[in-house]
Amino acid sequence: MRLQLLLFLTTTICLISTCLATPQQPISLALFEDVIKHWHDQNDDDQSDYFSPGEVVGIADTMLLYQRSNGGWPTNKDPLRKLSRTEREQVLADSANNDASLDNRNTYPQIRYLAAAYGQTGDPRYRHAALAGLEYILTNQYDNGGWAHSPPRTDRYYGHITFADEVMPGVLHLLRDIHQLHPDFDFIPASTRALCSEALAKGDQLILDLQVRQGQQLTVWAGQYDRSTLKPVAGRSYELAGLQSWESVAVVDYLMSIPQPSPQVIRAINSAIAWMDKVKLQRIRIERFDTPPVRFAYHTSTYDLRVIEDPQAAPIWARFYDLQNNQPFFANRDGSRVQSLAEVKRDRRTGYSWYGDWPADLLSKRYPEWQQRLSRHNN
Repeated sequence: MRLQLLLFLTTTICLISTCLATPQQPISLALFEDVIKHWHDQNDDDQSDYFSPGEVVGIADTMLLYQRSNGGWPTNKDPLRKLSRTEREQVLADSANNDASLDNRNTYPQIRYLAAAYGQTGDPRYRHAALAGLEYILTNQYDNGGWAHSPPRTDRYYGHITFADEVMPGVLHLLRDIHQLHPDFDFIPASTRALCSEALAKGDQLILDLQVRQGQQLTVWAGQYDRSTLKPVAGRSYELAGLQSWESVAVVDYLMSIPQPSPQVIRAINSAIAWMDKVKLQRIRIERFDTPPVRFAYHTSTYDLRVIEDPQAAPIWARFYDLQNNQPFFANRDGSRVQSLAEVKRDRRTGYSWYGDWPADLLSKRYPEWQQRLSRHNN
């Protein structure tokens, strides 16, 4: 009975707010691209209806439904998808589940969206939900400044300090915007803002402390670190401990967003850029070719991949590099480390990004622009 009452009240409020709301300006959904992709990879036969980006109230209300009682959100839910009555009942029944996560760029995007929705609508539910989400983030920061993959869980890789999928830089970007008085967050109480600033300072220092060294040379960052030893560790079975090029691009972008970077921050950026330039792979490209479809647990593979020699190919990067010698490596679901893409079984070969041009735009455009801004500031 209680569940039915909650569903009735939530549905009624949603319908009233949707009917009375004036047309809203679309709020960017760019940060949700990862969770949306994962939803559709896992549900490729879904026939649901979807909100348009301009239906802000409907999207925001869906986020309210999914928010767990601890303030966080479960990952890989498409916020544009219209839930059936049965699904809404199940989501409400699951509200106490311990499955909130920062993985796949999750939870901090919902906070950003709801804050912007509150600015447009004045609906206090969105303000309350954004503050609850922020409390989830602040409560679950480790004393050393890090955030785990899926707090408060600490089993398996869920408790590791995580850079993969922009957990650390994504959370810190949010806290920095709050610290710098971004207008979307002007509703945040001064006491909470002060806590955000403290968490930001601890997180910033940890990023600098965790930049991997090879001898005296700073390189980039691993995807996960043990929360106690602060040493690089494996994530999922095929995500072995290593230097990660894609994940490190987001870290550098975050560090470059700091308005007045310290000498330590500047050194961290310059060192990471030098490493990315050093390990780029030339004269090869990744060829994609069609194959009969094969359904795996988390995606349907309709193609395969192979490495082709090509003297004219633009530089690309492996996702994983050895912590000591910078050699690219790969892995299978059984945890076996291999040295070539061809040795990766098709499930992970096509269901995971082992190669990419992730640092290319950073090296050619964003880093030079940052250097110019820094030079103007210093002059």
